[in-house]
Amino acid sequence: MTIINAERTTEADQGTAAATAAVEQVEGEIRAFVRRDLSVFRRRQQENGDAAMENLNSVIERVSGASVVEVERVMGELAQVRDMLRNEGQRVQREISGYASLSQAAMTSMKIIGDSLEQWKSQSPQPALRKD
Repeated sequence: MTIINAERTTEADQGTAAATAAVEQVEGEIRAFVRRDLSVFRRRQQENGDAAMENLNSVIERVSGASVVEVERVMGELAQVRDMLRNEGQRVQREISGYASLSQAAMTSMKIIGDSLEQWKSQSPQPALRKD
């Protein structure tokens, strides 16, 4: 039993190590991207203050552009889900209404059948019981 736990621990450690390596790689790429953009920004700032502001604006637009597109995509998906849920809610309401109507009709029919059986039973002659 100890061997199985050791194997599971090793697999978990390997998975954790792989995840950590992936996170470190992504962080490294982000750092490199930021350094590259900042170095360009610093060089241009020394050259011209207005150009630096324009570069800063372009960096902000590039960084925020993907986020804005993603937010708009998520908002569109949420609107579609909202519409689908509204349609499903209306469909369920129609189904419940139909079930209620059917149930009421069944109850009315059962009452009519019960009343008819009572009348039929009271009108039919009772058979005489024979004694042997």
